[in-house]
Amino acid sequence: MIAVNLPKKDLLEVLTYEKVKGKPIYYRNYQKVLKGKLPPEAIMGSSELQAFLVALLVAYLFSEVDKKRYVITANELGFFTGKDSYRLLDIAIFDKEKFGFTEEYTKVLPKVVIEVDVKVDLKGYASVEDYTFEKTQELLDAGVEKVIWIFTRPKKVLIAEKNKDWIVHGWEKTFEVLGGIRVNLKDLMEEVL
Repeated sequence: MIAVNLPKKDLLEVLTYEKVKGKPIYYRNYQKVLKGKLPPEAIMGSSELQAFLVALLVAYLFSEVDKKRYVITANELGFFTGKDSYRLLDIAIFDKEKFGFTEEYTKVLPKVVIEVDVKVDLKGYASVEDYTFEKTQELLDAGVEKVIWIFTRPKKVLIAEKNKDWIVHGWEKTFEVLGGIRVNLKDLMEEVL
């Protein structure tokens, strides 16, 4: 449990989800923590559906991916996208030979990033789409080959690749993650529910 009696500056550091060019992006509802209405842990976790989807996708990808060639990470891995900028990644797939297995945020470029929903405070953004598109473009500009967003409420998938049209479709459509590994969220969920 995170001590809420930290000085405000330290507490704001704890409540920072990502940083872009030195500007913090806080967890959604961080103001309630600052006012003492919620503990930090109450806003930093995932919903049941978000956590389930991340676990389901990671399990599926581990069963399909060439483990001698790729590393799959989960659990909000920190990735430095540039000077004084980092993003947290729900799921990321890396070339194994490049991955460092350090105890720090990574500077190693992921091949594919999969995000499930948005957990940030959107103050400073006109909409969820503004944040999503900004993060996606920043990851692509950093060199990530493919960024996939899974949105639980509208049951939509966004697939973005550099120099290609971004595609949005429903969970019932199959999409490629990497090297012939294809996912159909609707079918995958029906297999386990």
